[in-house]
Amino acid sequence: MNTTFDMFLETEVPEDELIISRTDLSGNIIYVNETFADISGYEPEELIGKPHNIIRHPDMPQSVFANLWATLQRGETWEGYVKNIRKDHGYYWVFARVSRLVKDGKTVEYKSVREPISTAKKIQMQNIYDAQRKKEEGISRVVLYVQNDKLTKLKEFEA
Repeated sequence: MNTTFDMFLETEVPEDELIISRTDLSGNIIYVNETFADISGYEPEELIGKPHNIIRHPDMPQSVFANLWATLQRGETWEGYVKNIRKDHGYYWVFARVSRLVKDGKTVEYKSVREPISTAKKIQMQNIYDAQRKKEEGISRVVLYVQNDKLTKLKEFEA
């Protein structure tokens, strides 16, 4: 198995751009703007029909999305900070607003508008989310350095 990716490579969301997507009521993507495709590293047609959580970064606590869905079910707009994963496994941070689109008094889809955030806010939110995942899920984010000979043995074990 020869897997390479840029898990530590951050893509900056341009200051003058908004990332926009719409989903059906189950959270499957029905529209993305070009900025969403560019920042996420996907082609628009790779995203359409997929669950929006295709870009959910593993650093994100599950409780954040539980809160998002509960907020939407109450008919309210959800706002929060989100770390997303790119197709190449890099990442990007955004401030997101998710709201219902209503037709004839019924929710017909959801719209998300995301914008860039400051480096200081990214650091603050990473620390908050790390603590949340540790407390709520019993999971800690770790970077591990391994001797090359042991890494070779691990790769052989994978195959």
